[in-house]
Amino acid sequence: MIRHITLGRTDWQRSRRIQEAIVSGQISLGGNRPLKIYGLLSCNSGKRMKMENRVFFRDQQEALSAGYRPCGHCMRDAYRLWKQGRCEDD
Repeated sequence: MIRHITLGRTDWQRSRRIQEAIVSGQISLGGNRPLKIYGLLSCNSGKRMKMENRVFFRDQQEALSAGYRPCGHCMRDAYRLWKQGRCEDD
């Protein structure tokens, strides 16, 4: 997991490092740290969150192992599966 605010001092530095990490495959998903939700980088819900709450993941396995759940907007199928599994555990 990579926190957005640790990627540089300025917006330009952070933006540049995020692009490099996406191209190199270090980042493929974004998440909201307080809510413990992850989703696609293109998700409108994720684009609206505060920078200090944003984290990045390499893949779904990394996000799930960190205790995050799929976004119900951009990852509907994964969210349904997560919710079914969670309801079965209760």
